[in-house]
Amino acid sequence: MNKLVKRDETEYLQIAGIQHFVFCRRQWALIHIEQQWSENFFTLDGTLKHEKVDEGPVTEKLGNKRVLRSLHVISHNLQIQGICDVVELIEDSKGEYFSKYNSNFKIIPVEYKRGKAKEIKSDILQLAAQTMCLEEMLGVTITKGAIFYFATRHRETVTMTKELYDEVKETVDEMNNYYQRMYTPKVKKTLHCRSCSLADICLPEMKKTESAKLYVEKRLNE
Repeated sequence: MNKLVKRDETEYLQIAGIQHFVFCRRQWALIHIEQQWSENFFTLDGTLKHEKVDEGPVTEKLGNKRVLRSLHVISHNLQIQGICDVVELIEDSKGEYFSKYNSNFKIIPVEYKRGKAKEIKSDILQLAAQTMCLEEMLGVTITKGAIFYFATRHRETVTMTKELYDEVKETVDEMNNYYQRMYTPKVKKTLHCRSCSLADICLPEMKKTESAKLYVEKRLNE
């Protein structure tokens, strides 16, 4: 990979883009490099479910737990930033000390997703990236996170490991490399293309070297 070029944090990549990248590198590039976007049922449904999560108070105390919602996180090492749906602080004498609350807490980031657990690791890598941001910002170690799936109403626990963090770094390095070069990868058409919100924009069968954005603009001007 090329060495990362130092950028202003306003140009850091979005953590949410990891799920697009793992699902399809071309989809990610169309959205985050070429600024193409199209809604379908799945994207709208996911947006509505996240709105329900965000409707609660920003900070809430529930028994021995504090719930922080829509928390902005950032990593200067990885050059990524984004929003944690929820970060739970659970009182624990062996946890990290927070002077604001004058108490020790175990930190658990929680990501909310529509549908159910996937075969690919996009959700897990996104959660791990959020966790790496929190660790860098707070100077702490976080051992576990969780993903809540609306379809199954079940919370999956994710253990944070060096191997998982290495995979996040490798993924984000590749994303940053494409972004620095403004490169949109070519892909082969698969069954996943049927559910992609960018199917009409992506044109995976197109063998041209030009970007999808330029191709669409040319067709509109014909």
